[in-house]
Amino acid sequence: MNKEDLILVAGAGGFIGGHLVASLIRDGYENIRAIDIKPLEEWHQTFEEVENQQGDLRLLDVARKATRGVSYVYNLAADMGGMGFIETNKAACMLSVLVNTHLLMAAREFHVKRFFFSSTACVYAAGKQMAPRLPALKEEDAYPAMPEDGYGWEKLFSERLCRHFREDFGVITRIARYHNVYGPNGAFEGGREKAPAALCRKIAQAQLSGNHSIDIWGDGEQTRSFMYIDDCVFGTKAIMMSAVAEPLNLGSSELVTINQLVDLIEEIAGIKVQRKYQLNAPQGVRGRNSDNTRIREALGWEPSIPLRAGLEQTYQWIYDQLVSRVPELAGRNEHR
Repeated sequence: MNKEDLILVAGAGGFIGGHLVASLIRDGYENIRAIDIKPLEEWHQTFEEVENQQGDLRLLDVARKATRGVSYVYNLAADMGGMGFIETNKAACMLSVLVNTHLLMAAREFHVKRFFFSSTACVYAAGKQMAPRLPALKEEDAYPAMPEDGYGWEKLFSERLCRHFREDFGVITRIARYHNVYGPNGAFEGGREKAPAALCRKIAQAQLSGNHSIDIWGDGEQTRSFMYIDDCVFGTKAIMMSAVAEPLNLGSSELVTINQLVDLIEEIAGIKVQRKYQLNAPQGVRGRNSDNTRIREALGWEPSIPLRAGLEQTYQWIYDQLVSRVPELAGRNEHR
């Protein structure tokens, strides 16, 4: 990409979108258009040097306006959250298909050079994720299709739409399947947060309050891999400019149980917590990990930031957010 090319980041008010905009600015790109459905004051990060827009990309006119004159599109816009959100908002998640549909239509109309779509590991067949220690998921494991209901089906359909816009209309599309992204400057409460942020918040609250008891969804033995945001952003940009047309896994291969995730956060916080397991809470699949064979072959790289290192940054940021609300707690419970 040329530094002068106009780049559209859709979903720029979200967690990953905000970090991507920040990275593009650091890379020296001078023309960035950022758009999100949320009011600007609700964006996770904003930047004065960027053309910031509020708009609903589910509407074709808004998508056309946002894409006019653009050379590259990063589509990160979706109505989504953690497992508690996507299991109870399936229709809302599926309506995000309008975002990708209308952005692809606009990309074709305005001859966009490249189009990136952020997909998800939720596209993978549920039957391949029914035990904690199953083989890591390869890209071909998305078929025969049996994805997460609602959110996963929308992402899988949108992947196919990208493919057919490439094949039928010549729109160059690139797709990453994100696996559990976490880090600072994201949701950590309110229902849309994911497991690392939720658990960092709960343990930080326990540390600050002195009530060392937290709820854990499920029995804690379900497995996941978690990718730090810096790896996610690097991989997103690399996949955008790669020669790989088919979807690529973008995730860490460092598999842990939820209990092990809690162990790490306890070590960082310097406390032990009593764990109250909520067996009826949303849990998602039993086990999921990323097979990174294909991304290593294509890019000579894979996400590699250790979970412990990323959690240290995430926990400190969430801890500081909580302390900023009640400053007098900081003196009693200084986090080191």
